[in-house]
Amino acid sequence: MSTYVYGIAASSHPGLPEGMGGVGDPPRPVRILREGDLAAVVSEAPEGLRPKRKDLLAHQNVLSEAGAAGCVLPMRFGSVAPDDKSITGVLAERAEHYKERLRALDGRVEYNVKANHVEEAVLHQVMAESPEIRGLAEANRQAGGGSYDDKIRLGEMVAAAVKAKEADDAAALRSVLEPAAEAVSVGPESTGWLANVSFLVDRDSAENFLAAVEQARKDLPHLEVRVNGPLPPYSFVEPGPAEPAGTAASGTDTGAG
Repeated sequence: MSTYVYGIAASSHPGLPEGMGGVGDPPRPVRILREGDLAAVVSEAPEGLRPKRKDLLAHQNVLSEAGAAGCVLPMRFGSVAPDDKSITGVLAERAEHYKERLRALDGRVEYNVKANHVEEAVLHQVMAESPEIRGLAEANRQAGGGSYDDKIRLGEMVAAAVKAKEADDAAALRSVLEPAAEAVSVGPESTGWLANVSFLVDRDSAENFLAAVEQARKDLPHLEVRVNGPLPPYSFVEPGPAEPAGTAASGTDTGAG
């Protein structure tokens, strides 16, 4: 039977939730594997695990219970190892890494920030910044809409200008938010967002980070900025003792989407 991993903590952690229900139907009992100074919160891994709401919430509930009394390194939903021995082996092999991460992430939370252009606002900005685009648009207007080729050319110019702004706007957003965070983890680019960035924030000063988000919204009104958090610091733990199980669960966590 393979082993599902929820998180990693110090073996002396006072609130590890041994015996509570975890993922699966029926819920698999949660148990603790200890190896030296470290412990892993685990259960049996159900077959055919997929990121359904019930199991996502079960994963989150185990982490919330474990994290209530001390720092826990959260694993992403779907992290499965072949067996218990492989997990304790990784804990032993990477002990210094995990102990350093426990110290670094104690009292910290993650905020995931995604941004995209507000279409009408960014089009106005592109027009304002490009005399060439404005000139062609005006020429087309005076010509009753312009020829097919002129319309295509204008559309291509606008699309290229908007695309060029994506990288600049992502950098501008980060420049406003990074001073209010302790660390940054950039998410995959193929997400449909011009920015997908996670920020590590001291739990006690989270209001400063949220104030920086509001400032970014004011400074960059042509961006739609979405914030998800506070979350367990998923993006700042790697490497973990197991890979997510299957493509459908890979990279999924319980709130950072």
